[in-house]
Amino acid sequence: MTVSSESPASSSRWIEQREALLLAPYAMFSCNSQGRLHPENEHSYRGPYQRDRDRILHSSAYRRLSGKMQVFTGEMGDYHRTRLTHTQEVATIARTIGRVLGLNEDLIEALALMHDIGHPPYGHAGEDALHECIADEGGFSHNQFALTIAQELEIRYSEFPGLNLTREVLAGQTERIDKTKDQGLKPLLEVQLVDAADSTTYDAHDTDDAIKLGLVTLEEMSEVQLIRDAIQSVREKYTGLSNDLTRKAVVHSLVERQVTSLISWCAGQLQDRGFGSAADAMQSDFVLDHAVELAEQKKELETFLYQRVYRHPDLIRVRKKAQNRLKAMFVRYCDNPDLFPAKYQQRSENVGVKRMAIEYIAGMTDDFCEQTFRKICPDLI
Repeated sequence: MTVSSESPASSSRWIEQREALLLAPYAMFSCNSQGRLHPENEHSYRGPYQRDRDRILHSSAYRRLSGKMQVFTGEMGDYHRTRLTHTQEVATIARTIGRVLGLNEDLIEALALMHDIGHPPYGHAGEDALHECIADEGGFSHNQFALTIAQELEIRYSEFPGLNLTREVLAGQTERIDKTKDQGLKPLLEVQLVDAADSTTYDAHDTDDAIKLGLVTLEEMSEVQLIRDAIQSVREKYTGLSNDLTRKAVVHSLVERQVTSLISWCAGQLQDRGFGSAADAMQSDFVLDHAVELAEQKKELETFLYQRVYRHPDLIRVRKKAQNRLKAMFVRYCDNPDLFPAKYQQRSENVGVKRMAIEYIAGMTDDFCEQTFRKICPDLI
């Protein structure tokens, strides 16, 4: 099949034909998109979700993810993941699973690339600090801030504010803000898949980073069934591996086990359900997740990571220092709004100085945050 260069209409037909060949009935088809808030002509050779992916990829917020740590700050070394590498891992794993299950890979990739663009510096420690700063005005959520970025703050086009993403991508991000709401409909399967891939990714790479940084040993982590099984699998396959290669092989096995399990379980469930459309799947009680046994093992691993890694004294010390800096910067900006760069002055009038301070700090990379702290709070160094 070749794509015609005749017109946008011929392009949409080509995309529709391609998806009809590749996607399962329960996938979200591009032709069924609810469109964008600000209507645009179709592109001559890219579908709507491809355009979303590209707009996110080229955004300033996405590029800044390279300077934002995932869990461990720069004080603990430079080996570990950043928000950008985490996002790339999520997108890769999600697309792999989505291809096997017949879901829309373009939508999956757009959702994955967007899912963390609202994270502030210093990971969840930074988010907690900013939330505390503005708790009396609704608090701070990185998921909500990602929407604010996509709909308001990224100015890349003269015709409209934000990135003007499709309603499906925006709805997928909105779903992440409050998963406790019962609206009678499940999210699109592509949205559910990105959440599952996110979980798979951080379980594996937080394990990898924690061992590499010496916060825990592989032997200590063998208390967890998933890790114990991964170690056994590696030792049955290889002999004489160095500690470094053993760690890497265990992490690979951990990812492989989770991805294989998710595909196996969900493929069987989807075949049995026989959904005829994305809407049918959304209206059912089906949830794209692991089988019960592996889901319980993942919970055991995540509990271990929380208690022994995320609450590690070395990490708590670094987190506390970072949080104190963010809080001090917030107070300084609120007391001296003239410190905002000139281009942000208008927004501070629209949303208030406190919210502007939160948004400005949240957009910083870790290094820029350190530099700014030294600049505006020299008395606190």
